[in-house]
Amino acid sequence: MKFSCEKALLSAAVATTSRAVAVKSSIPAMEGILIEADTRLRLTGYNLETGIQATVPAEIQEPGSLVLSARLFGEIIRKMPDDVVVFTANHYMVNIKCGLSEFNILGTDPEEFPELPAVDQQNSLTMEQSVLRSMIAQTLFAVSDNESRPIHTGSLFEVDQTGLTLVSVDGYRLALRREAVERTEGAKSFSFVVPGSALSEVEKICSGEGPVTVNQGARHILFQTGDTVLVCRRLEGEFLAYRNAIPRNNPIHVECDARTLLASIDRVSLIISEKLKSPLRCVFGDGLVSITTKTGIGDAADQCPITGDGQELEIGFNNKYLMDALKAAPADRLRWEFSAGVAPCGIGSAGGEEKVREGVQRLRLWSDV
Repeated sequence: MKFSCEKALLSAAVATTSRAVAVKSSIPAMEGILIEADTRLRLTGYNLETGIQATVPAEIQEPGSLVLSARLFGEIIRKMPDDVVVFTANHYMVNIKCGLSEFNILGTDPEEFPELPAVDQQNSLTMEQSVLRSMIAQTLFAVSDNESRPIHTGSLFEVDQTGLTLVSVDGYRLALRREAVERTEGAKSFSFVVPGSALSEVEKICSGEGPVTVNQGARHILFQTGDTVLVCRRLEGEFLAYRNAIPRNNPIHVECDARTLLASIDRVSLIISEKLKSPLRCVFGDGLVSITTKTGIGDAADQCPITGDGQELEIGFNNKYLMDALKAAPADRLRWEFSAGVAPCGIGSAGGEEKVREGVQRLRLWSDV
């Protein structure tokens, strides 16, 4: 095998595919990147849960394939000078040249590398990368890390004629965002659940401009952006009936500035730690929300202006959960909806229920801390 390509392009592809490489495996090849050169140059990382394949523009003189250590190969390419990389393999001995630098390293048999699953497309959707990236960023924080309910360790993709709804829930928080899509193929409506760990990587590969296509197969999901493909398994099970969990017709509404409230909560949270846990007590009054907490080392209080009358409603929150929600807030101005101090509250973009339905984002927070 022999090929040459630009160092910057190869380095970017190695960095992308390395994120799907197994950190430690009983199969040594899974700790490496599969390099294949035929009509195109392809790099693949696969940990049996998530696989990423990147196609790199290259001049291929001799076809072939082998596996190289992801860590070592990545470090070598990253530290090469900015020039053309010439890659030559004789059996499993690899020579890498770039500028005045040269390395000779040993590769392994590509037959030991697990095959990336083929996705038998049943349904698909296409939308802008930037939109999907934003949707993931604003909902991923609510994905559960509790393996006793595996279905909730991922996010629900629900597609119908109105667009895509992305939902995450962990038993304490529910985050939802709805957006239109450019195109769908297959059934008029379909849904699937994607693991949160895979969505973290999808968010990273959706870093450019242009469309992303999502293909639903029987057991796997494929995301494609430009020359990069990510394949992950589907999570099976019954996802929460989220529509029933979203608070409706709440009598108490207030609005606030997201950043100002976040700063107040951040200050009060200084005396809360893993060893000194305590809920935030929020009292929503007329034009002001008072935030207090008390731990073994002292107490803290702060206030934040709001618009509207909270009717002196007192509600407790886990400070981390509330801060996560505010950091993912879709707008600078937020609308809070309450019914009682022991009931969930809803958070959405300010501007009324119609704007919430159009779906920048909707959050539900349980008051149980």
